[in-house]
Amino acid sequence: MIIGIIPARFASSRLMGKPLADIGGKPMIQHTYNNARKSKLLDKVIIAVDDEKVFQVVKEFGAEVYMTPKNCTSGSDRIAIVTEKIPEASIIVNIQGDEPFIKGKMIDEAIEPLLFDRKVNVATLARRISNVEDMKSASVVKVVFDYNNMALYFSRSPIPFVREAKTNLARIQTAEIYKHIGLYVYRREALLKFTQLKPTDLEQIEKLEQLRFLEHGFKMKIVVTDYDSLSVDTQKDLELARRFYDKHSKTSGKTK
Repeated sequence: MIIGIIPARFASSRLMGKPLADIGGKPMIQHTYNNARKSKLLDKVIIAVDDEKVFQVVKEFGAEVYMTPKNCTSGSDRIAIVTEKIPEASIIVNIQGDEPFIKGKMIDEAIEPLLFDRKVNVATLARRISNVEDMKSASVVKVVFDYNNMALYFSRSPIPFVREAKTNLARIQTAEIYKHIGLYVYRREALLKFTQLKPTDLEQIEKLEQLRFLEHGFKMKIVVTDYDSLSVDTQKDLELARRFYDKHSKTSGKTK
């Protein structure tokens, strides 16, 4: 069984109550859930919460929901708790709760390597950066990978550094610089093993959980996608998401 789990933490340091933030008359977590269900490869989508208010809202819009401890240190720890309760789940997709416009096709792209290659235990997405703002932003995580599309490193800094480029624009035009999209697909054993490992040095320096995989020698497959995502981490991001939704609703003729 392939399951998608959406971890939703209420007490976000930069945007309190983020899962319940209103976008077009619905809580953000509902948008994420509805879009995740458009995946053709997921057998089930579950939401893992840490707050009673979020639990009740999720129940009201009809999703399967699990209550998890507030003290989980990461989304991976939260989904591992749910995974242990579902022994039939062999592949688990970690779908970020703050990605309200995630596309089902993106989820399927990330799952496919695990279906066709038994040696792949973890997969994630990346998209080529096309603007200087994303390249410079520390909130946009960058990734470099080898000729087999296995991750070499993740960083908040622009990587690779293009030494001969004179301007930032020349850097993104000269080199292929990729944005990491934080959607992860794990084989069950890899997820449960990962969450038993202690945080590593580079992980703590960069504040990037995925570096724990690399520092412990895990191989992580990078799937390059043409699709982009909009992660909501701050109030500014939320306003951008609301404008995006309003614009999309008008152009698609959908009612809010």
